[in-house]
Amino acid sequence: MYTFNNDVEGVEKLSQSFKDLSKEIKKVIVGQDDVVKYVLLSIFCDSHSLLVGVPGLAKTLLVKTVSEVLDLHFKRIQFTPDLMPSDIIGAEILDENRSFKFNRGPIFSNIILADEINRTPPKTQAALLEAMQERTITAAGHLHELELPFFVLATQNPIEQEGTYPLPEAQLDRFMFNIKLDYPSYEEELEVVKSTTTDKLNKLNKIINGQQIIAFQHLIRRVPVADNVVEYAVKLVSSTRPGTTRASVIANNYIAWGAGPRASQSLILAAKGHAAINGKFSPDIEDVKAVALPILMHRIIKNFKAEAEGIQIEKIINDLL
Repeated sequence: MYTFNNDVEGVEKLSQSFKDLSKEIKKVIVGQDDVVKYVLLSIFCDSHSLLVGVPGLAKTLLVKTVSEVLDLHFKRIQFTPDLMPSDIIGAEILDENRSFKFNRGPIFSNIILADEINRTPPKTQAALLEAMQERTITAAGHLHELELPFFVLATQNPIEQEGTYPLPEAQLDRFMFNIKLDYPSYEEELEVVKSTTTDKLNKLNKIINGQQIIAFQHLIRRVPVADNVVEYAVKLVSSTRPGTTRASVIANNYIAWGAGPRASQSLILAAKGHAAINGKFSPDIEDVKAVALPILMHRIIKNFKAEAEGIQIEKIINDLL
């Protein structure tokens, strides 16, 4: 088991590991600094991330690159309309002795790339729920433990595109971050085209391993947090719930459903992680604000008035902040 002499040393090592990982990933991924930060942060917080963007923005490449710089087992599942739950978790099969044995599916890995997760019906999407929350799989009445660390990094096409199914709210809530990828700038796209149309291959180095990641996950949970920071996070989440005593005017006007308690938990955990990767020993309100947008994006549902007036979720969250 990987350990530190003390938590101060642990925070310093985590901060340095984050910088080293970001630098290594930049060998392959051009720009997208915030996207890389949130993906790494969700891993250090023992959570999952959903990457949303149109095809061709290097979502899959980013996840593959992350898996390479972390010394972990990696499996990619391509979600399609005919994918079945057993294609993900595995199934009971008859062996040569005519007895049943469990044939493990691709979910039994450290990093799962759920590619285009919203191209499959909700029944198959739900096959990930138990694994994401409990880190276990139940098949044919038997409980199977997943090897730790375990992360689901899912990519999703915009819901307006053809052949997509909306993710159930229960599944969306399991993702700590909803990370939106935008088109690269003109300069970044020039660099992408120049670097990807030659035969030069970038060799990536392994920066940290699974035992170190688990140690960092426990370290982040030990990071102390002041009561006023927790109160700020809970008040922020409470303000998104229309029709309640703490609801904001914005929520009552533009939100149909607000964020649940898991959003408050994610805000504090991610704020702890955000402080630690920046070398701070305790988060402040600025750390909560820094992670609020990708945490609340997928947990707030707009009402008809917001849709009719063309108000974006990002604007609602920024106004709440």
